[in-house]
Amino acid sequence: MSITIILLGICVVALIYGITLYNNLVSLKHAVSKAWANIDVLLKQRHDELPKLVEVCKQYKQFEQETLQRVISARSQVQAAREGQDIEALGKAEGAMRASLGGLFAVAEAYPELKTNQNFMQLQARITGLENGIADRRELYNDSVNIYNVGIEQFPGVLIANMFAYTAKPLLEFSTAEKADVDMKSLFSQ
Repeated sequence: MSITIILLGICVVALIYGITLYNNLVSLKHAVSKAWANIDVLLKQRHDELPKLVEVCKQYKQFEQETLQRVISARSQVQAAREGQDIEALGKAEGAMRASLGGLFAVAEAYPELKTNQNFMQLQARITGLENGIADRRELYNDSVNIYNVGIEQFPGVLIANMFAYTAKPLLEFSTAEKADVDMKSLFSQ
């Protein structure tokens, strides 16, 4: 009788521990989803601001069309990757986006009338703020993904993760964005 009670107690403790591990993995998974949603909101906002920036630049007939086309193309790539929730493609597209925006603002330096245009200055400030927000949220997202990935790989969490088909999530890395981000910050500070 006492052996049965001991075995039953061990089973109850093991069950409670398994439930706790499962609930922890669910929390980690939702933290990753929440972090992604925060990035997604900023990407949508920047996506909506870029056409306004391009239109302001188009008002200056001599403004380089090739530069504007790169921004438009990069915007489309980011949108497609964002909608498909393809983190790797988003990282590459963000690299192209940041490089094209850096090029756009560099070319704008040659147009004094554009640099003093109130709409351009407001859009530049808005996009700069969004870029900073995306960088901050990307750090939070990558931290959440790292904690999640460690959680599903550590023992005994790996047993629960395998049982419920939890898979590793990719980090959001911007390909050439880091250099472009540094270049953009130096342009914005001028």
